[in-house]
Amino acid sequence: MTDYKPPLKDILFNIHELSSIDGVLRFENYSEFDIELVDQVVGEASKFAADILSPINIPGDRTGCKVEDKKVVMAPGFAAAYGKFVENGWQSLVVSPEFGGMGMPDVVGVAAAETWQSACLSFALQPMLTAGAVIALEKHGSAGIRAMYLPQLASGAWTGTMNLTEPQAGSDLAAVSTRAVRDGDHYRITGAKIFITWGDQEFSENIVHLVLARLPDGPEGIRGLTMFLVPKFLVNEDGSLGDRNDVYVTSIEHKLGIHGSPTCVMNFGESAGAIAYLIGVENKGIACMFSMMNHARIEVGVQGLAISERAYQLALSYARDRTQGRAPGSEGKVTIIHHADVRRMLLVMKSQIEAMRAVACVTASVQDFSHYDGDAANREKASRRLALLTPVVKGWMTELAQEITSLGVQIHGGMGYVEETGAAQYMRDARILTIYEGTTGIQANDFVGRKILADEGRAIRELLADMRVLDSPLAGDERLADIRSALANAIANFELATTWLLENGPLDPHAAGSASVNILMLAGTVLGGWQMARAALAIVAGAASDDPDFAAAKLITVRFYARHIMPRSQVYGDAAMAGSDLVMDLPEEFF
Repeated sequence: MTDYKPPLKDILFNIHELSSIDGVLRFENYSEFDIELVDQVVGEASKFAADILSPINIPGDRTGCKVEDKKVVMAPGFAAAYGKFVENGWQSLVVSPEFGGMGMPDVVGVAAAETWQSACLSFALQPMLTAGAVIALEKHGSAGIRAMYLPQLASGAWTGTMNLTEPQAGSDLAAVSTRAVRDGDHYRITGAKIFITWGDQEFSENIVHLVLARLPDGPEGIRGLTMFLVPKFLVNEDGSLGDRNDVYVTSIEHKLGIHGSPTCVMNFGESAGAIAYLIGVENKGIACMFSMMNHARIEVGVQGLAISERAYQLALSYARDRTQGRAPGSEGKVTIIHHADVRRMLLVMKSQIEAMRAVACVTASVQDFSHYDGDAANREKASRRLALLTPVVKGWMTELAQEITSLGVQIHGGMGYVEETGAAQYMRDARILTIYEGTTGIQANDFVGRKILADEGRAIRELLADMRVLDSPLAGDERLADIRSALANAIANFELATTWLLENGPLDPHAAGSASVNILMLAGTVLGGWQMARAALAIVAGAASDDPDFAAAKLITVRFYARHIMPRSQVYGDAAMAGSDLVMDLPEEFF
């Protein structure tokens, strides 16, 4: 086992050098903040992760949760950690000051979230979902709902959940059957929801469930879904808590990983029906849901980064301690980090983690620009870029987490396959990331369908043009020649595949579906290379000059990504353009 050490130096490097933080802090909403405060806040969030959250990670995994008397009994230490989380005001980090929040930039929120998710993924799921509920209510809630609920959610006194899927529905929300009926100034809901993360616990005063349900006179399919707010405890007009609402946890799932997080089956309306309040407009619940979902997709991508970092730290510690075999140039037995193949695996982990971190940081910055840039054209472009990046961040980063946590087990050898070392937990925890909040296939179909084909390639062409701007500065330094060449080749592969998609997608109904995951992984690989090349340029321009070891390591890591990871773009592109015939021609009975 090894303690979690937040990679604060690299997190702050990304904020300072890649995120356009100077531009973000010039926005009126953030004008009271400066870079010193940003550094301080991220540093304190990292300290909280290491000191408070990391110690509950292993006990949470080993003990898990259970249901007694329709209540979730939590793993040891979680309630106390949550109390400190609320006491320190962390839930309010990026919430608007109008509702009692600190109002920090999204780029700060993503940096803090990475450290919390690394320290204890099971715990950090709860504040992630509460943040999503805040976003949905801030955008779609009535003035009364916002005034009553948002300050309590912002403080963390109350928590939030997202209730979408049902046993017969899965990812197909058109099959949702939970019913809502009008009852005066509110509604009553009956039905069951499954896979509800943190659907119940006893450490917050109230739980605010955001629920998709169907009105009796609503249209069929997703167009007939409405979002409702269902509090665990009803709220009196003066803001005090009233009677228990008719919503209860009936069981929790016994999962492969994230054992410290209760994944609940929720029953609405065992007796008179759960009292609910309309969010947004009747039969327009999908728009409300996507306000939460898009936030969650970026956050789950960050979870992929976070759990990969934790697996890397454990593997690195083991590689430095485990003595086995001999290595060329060394006398006697050596620690396994001296073996070339172990170093290769560690660098595959490290380089992709740093690429993910850079992309996540830049995406959060784009989100800030999409909200607050004073120029409408800039906001519109940032919104297009954010829509394009969101499925890639979610899909590519969570898929890499499968590779990286598996390598963590591999580096441990046989000891990685036993639970005592801890390597297996990170692989188990990571496995859900490509599934919840929309599978990789769903992200990929969204990326190629809605973000490329429906857009007729506009946002992709803007992205390609921005990537190519880097070629000239890269050409100015011979030390970056291999990085420049790798990036140029990868961009060309990306453009070739997207051009093929734009040409063939309208002609072949299966072209997009058969190519989508490869194009998404191609996009992520190239985005990572682009941001790593920007990092290399910053280093040669003098960034991190106060820490020559960090600067040297960054350049080597970027070069490794360029030579070992960027060539994957060729394979992803070739597979994407192979066409749908081989995918669709095999008869079902031959599988």
